[in-house]
Amino acid sequence: MSIDLTVLSMAVPALSADLEPTASQLLWIIDVYGVFLAGLLILMGTLGDRIGRRRLLLTGAVAFGAASLLAAFAWNAEVLILARALLGLGGATLMPSTLALIRNVFEDPAQRRRAISVWAAAFAGGAGLGPVVGGALLEHFWWGSVFLINLPVMALLLAVGPFLLPESREPRPGPFDPLSAVLLIVAVLAVVFGFKEAGRLGWGPEPATWLLAGALVAALFAVRQRRLAHPLLDLALLRSLPFCVAVLTNIAGVFAMTGMLYFFPQYVQIVLGRSALEAGLWALPLAVGAILGSLTVPALARRLAAGPVIGLGLALAATGYLLLSLLDATGVPALAFAGGALLGGGVGLANTLTNDVIVSAAPPGRAGAAAGISETAYELGGAMGTAVLGSVGAQIYASRVLSDLPEQIPTAAAEAATQTLATAERVAAALPPAQGGELLATAHDAFVDAMSRTFLTGAVIVAAAAVTAAVVLRGHRVATRTAGH
Repeated sequence: MSIDLTVLSMAVPALSADLEPTASQLLWIIDVYGVFLAGLLILMGTLGDRIGRRRLLLTGAVAFGAASLLAAFAWNAEVLILARALLGLGGATLMPSTLALIRNVFEDPAQRRRAISVWAAAFAGGAGLGPVVGGALLEHFWWGSVFLINLPVMALLLAVGPFLLPESREPRPGPFDPLSAVLLIVAVLAVVFGFKEAGRLGWGPEPATWLLAGALVAALFAVRQRRLAHPLLDLALLRSLPFCVAVLTNIAGVFAMTGMLYFFPQYVQIVLGRSALEAGLWALPLAVGAILGSLTVPALARRLAAGPVIGLGLALAATGYLLLSLLDATGVPALAFAGGALLGGGVGLANTLTNDVIVSAAPPGRAGAAAGISETAYELGGAMGTAVLGSVGAQIYASRVLSDLPEQIPTAAAEAATQTLATAERVAAALPPAQGGELLATAHDAFVDAMSRTFLTGAVIVAAAAVTAAVVLRGHRVATRTAGH
């Protein structure tokens, strides 16, 4: 699931050449998966509580496999957009079901924490491994192969899931309220889409309108839940301070990782002139760090309260960002690898324990809803990372290009070069060699400066989240044993 969030980034040049999508279609191909995933996670989590988490998981596996097959052999951009939307729908059934099943399978808190650490290692590591897997596949196969890797995993799940996974559900869920479901989907979709539009267009009236509309619909949803005898989502979860801080920490952690993954492929492939596979390998320490950070949580949580562990994780992530901000146009692999490992390790450490806090705060019958909220926080963090850090970087880049370009560069070329680094490459190729070389050098320097200053901004934001989590959760300790153990 998490590999699918990032694997497509490496396939964009190849599928663009094959399907020839418009700029708008290409953005939808990339974004529609995450938008639908985020919009449906909470609803699917509550649906699993009602009909059974195993049933929803296996149904989602069929949908996810079928959508992967359609995406791999899509014959035009419209079909690929549809397939990616269906992947988001299928993925929304899978993700909360897995975490909710863990909550109910492992009744002993210490065992549950170890299980969640493995789950979190797979989730965090997969996002970092996506570029590596994508780069390796594209070295030998066509772009559709990045979707076909889903099929054997879904087939294995369908083969063994009915025998190995116990069914669990809310014993008395009450009637289902369709209007609440519609309000929930619209609210989350509007907020996520608003952040994605801010990342694409910058902060302006259109993204603000989407965010405001999402907030208003969310308020209507909350009012309706308070009036229902059997609400779709138990808002009492949100009155728990540890629960809310844990959710916000999830957002901060994914916010941090997304910022790095937004800049790194461009930096390695365009500024340093490396291949897609090499760009993936440069991001590998992020995945390795996330896996190791997740797996160390059980040992630390036995000795320390949640606050210090989560604060330590986010502090490591902020330190990683500080190291990455020192990168220049020459590229220092040791610096990039160390910074990526610290960033990934810190996020893995913090977000694993926050997931434990989140699912432990919810009663077993509401585990799916809690898991849906947790994973929606991941998606919001990703959208916000692109919107906030991407916008900061884009503004710094454009400003530097305009201020540093020599006067002899044509005005139209200079303005076009301010859009993106890839656009600057195309513009430079169309200019006389001397002018093209000057424009390219200026664009590279501007991008590295923008990346460095954006990483510093990210370090400050993540450090603030570290202090908040450490202070608010300083006395909170997730239980280590159940009654009778």
